[in-house]
This record gives sequence, C-alpha cells and structure tokens, in this order.
Amino acid sequence: MKNFFYILCAILYFIFFSCSQKKNTLLFTNPDNDLINKIDIHSKFHVPVKKITSKPGYHWFGYYDKIQCDPTNRYVLGMQAKFEHRSPTPEDVIDIGMIDLQDDCKWIKLGESRAWGWQQGCQLQFIPGSVNEVLWNDKEGNHFVCHIMNIETKEKRTIPWPIYSLSPDGKWAVTTDYRRVNDTRPGYGYAGISDPAANELAPESSGIWKIDLETGEAKLIISLAQAAAIPNPHDKDFTEAKHWFNHLLVNPDGSRFIFLHRWRYTDAEKNKQYKGVGGFGTRMFTASNDGTDLRIIDPYNYTSHFIWRDPSHILAWTRIPEKGDGFFLFEDSPEENIVQVGKGVMTLNGHCTYLPGTDWILNDTYPSRKERLQSVYLYNEASGEYIPLADFYSPPEYKGEWRCDTHPRSSSDGNFVIIDSPNLEGRQMYILDIRDILNGK
Repeated sequence: MKNFFYILCAILYFIFFSCSQKKNTLLFTNPDNDLINKIDIHSKFHVPVKKITSKPGYHWFGYYDKIQCDPTNRYVLGMQAKFEHRSPTPEDVIDIGMIDLQDDCKWIKLGESRAWGWQQGCQLQFIPGSVNEVLWNDKEGNHFVCHIMNIETKEKRTIPWPIYSLSPDGKWAVTTDYRRVNDTRPGYGYAGISDPAANELAPESSGIWKIDLETGEAKLIISLAQAAAIPNPHDKDFTEAKHWFNHLLVNPDGSRFIFLHRWRYTDAEKNKQYKGVGGFGTRMFTASNDGTDLRIIDPYNYTSHFIWRDPSHILAWTRIPEKGDGFFLFEDSPEENIVQVGKGVMTLNGHCTYLPGTDWILNDTYPSRKERLQSVYLYNEASGEYIPLADFYSPPEYKGEWRCDTHPRSSSDGNFVIIDSPNLEGRQMYILDIRDILNGK
C-alpha cells in the first residue's frame, strides 16, 4: 500500500511538473537547437531555439516594432503565403493566423489579406492594451481597409482606412499612403491600387492621416507638400525629387510620433549621393499626435531603422557628419542632442528594439557577405555588454525586395525572442529562450 502511495505521488508530481513546464516555458523543455544544427550546419545557436512554423506554406511576421504576442505569451501572430521570391500581385492572398505555443505550435487561421508586402506584411499586430484584439490591413474593391478581430470570439469589424502605427492606448492610429509607397519603395506598399498623385513630386493630397479606430474617421494631419517645403541645407535641390513618407511610430506615451520623409530623384546622377543607403534621401521628423509641432530630429539625410527608447529619446542607425555610420540616441527636442550608442560594437545597421523595462537592446544584422549569416544579439546600453543569441543562415536567393530579415521581436515579458528566417523550409518563424541571460545564469 505504501509503495502504491509513493508511485501515485510520483505520477501526480510528474503530471503537474510537465504541465507547469509546458505552460511556463513555451515548449522549451526539449529545445530544437541540436536537431536544427544537425540539419542546417550553417547556422549557429547560443541559446535554446525552437522552430514554431513549418510547411505547407511560408510563415513570417515582418517588422520589429509591433506587438506579436498576446499578454500571456501563448499566441504568436503570423502570416502564411504559398510562394516566395517575387513581388505580390493584387490577386495574391495570404492567410492571417496565430501559433498556439501551448498546443504543439498549432496554426490557427484568423482571416486573409490582399494588402501586404514581404517586409512589413499587412501590419498584423495585437492592439496595445488589449488581451484578445488584433488587426491587419486588407483590400476591399478599390480601397485599402483595416480589420479588427477578437481572437476568442472571432467577431470582426472593418474600418475604411489601412493603419500603420498604433497609439499605446489602442484608440487611434497614424497611417500613410500605401499607394504612393508601393510606387516609390516596392516591398513596403501594397499592390493593386495606383497612386492618384503619381505625377506630382510632393502633393498636398497625400501624407499622414490620424485615424480613430472606433469610428474609422480619418484626418490628413501632415502633407508631403508641407514637409518638402521645409528647407534641406544638406540637399538643397531635393524639391526636384519625388517625395513620400514611410516608417511611422508613435512614442510610448502617445504624445508624439516619428515619420521618415524620403525622396528620390528621377536623375540617377543626383541619387548617387545616397548610394549605399537605398538610393534615396531621408530625414527623420517627429510631430505631436495632431500633426503640429514638427521637428527635424535627424537632418543629415541618412536615417534608417529606429525605435523609441522612452517618450523623448530615439535610437536610430544613421550617418552623422564627422562621426560616420552608427547607432545614435537622439533627444526629441527642438535643440540637437545626439549621443552615439554601441560605438565599436553595434557597427552594422539592424532592426533595434529595447527589451521591456531594461537597458538591453535587441538587434540583428543583414547577411554577412561570405557566410550569409544574420546575427541576432543583445547589447546592454548601460554596461556595454554584448551577447550573441544566434546566427541564422540566409540562402542567397533571399535578396532585394523579397529578402527575409530576422526582424527580432521580444515577447510581452521580454523573456523570448521571435524571428523570421529562411534557413530551413523557406521563410519560417523561430523562438529563442533568453531567460538565462536575463537572470544572469
């Protein structure tokens, strides 16, 4: 009888331990690093890694500055395509869904989209402050729209505008003209609807809109003509170029937002000054959430990836006169205040974010020239510590508009990192466990 009691206790303990492990470690009790390394000898992993999507279909999330996980870290949003290595057409439909990390990484379809690109997808994301609402852009007839869905009830409503970046309270968004972006920077806009102002260099009718997510009402708050009219001492001829806005991001308290003002000349010779940075010029602006109080934060025409560190500071990769290329911390102020971050360490452009409530910067690199490895790493802004997480192999056919950047995103609690990579089975998603690093082990 005593032996039976001990055996029963052991069984109950095993069941409890297994369930709690499954719930709390997101299936990392048996990490896949060894298995993946045996299959793909190119990649290198320094933390536990698990592949969470597989064929059929190619899965990814896209950009790095949106909420991919629900607050419990159970569900991971993603998109599924049937093809790779070409631009989307108006007829190409992708599936919208989520992975259930507590049910053997089951794929749960939520909807579809006809408005998407390889780099930013369809702006799929959880709405800030919500535990169960997501949204994504789509095309209906001759209009781009945004669907808002409750993932538990599957109830869906649609507003008549596509969104770009959400406010931290989830009540409003800012957006730009995806028709014009598709014309000026393929891969970031949406195919299927032509730009009505395609022949205008800086139209009054195109720019940035603020959208009420409840009513769907929108107001143009900054026009391209308005931005192009602000003199540029570092490129005095830029009014002769074609202008557009891209990469909007609201700050953590919702008071201001960033946008990139970009331009490209029809004269190829004039674009040579921007060789190596996409062939176009860029100024980084901030504005109040109603479009007023415009500030040029980076006037030097080379801004690339960025993230808000807090409501008044921005980390960005750019080129600063007499300092060169690097990551710099900008104060969102009328007066210039710029400090270099990670000098001699973060020496390559990447997709940067801060882990929640920490000094850790999560970042990556583009594929190295020789080995074609995309490095994902952590850098501590306070201590200067650098910690490699993984190096993912990217096959050479992933290039240009349909490249697959890792775009590292952290979970809601900062304990896990999710990336996109084509190193196995084409474009798929992987999750990295960084808890030991954060706990100092």
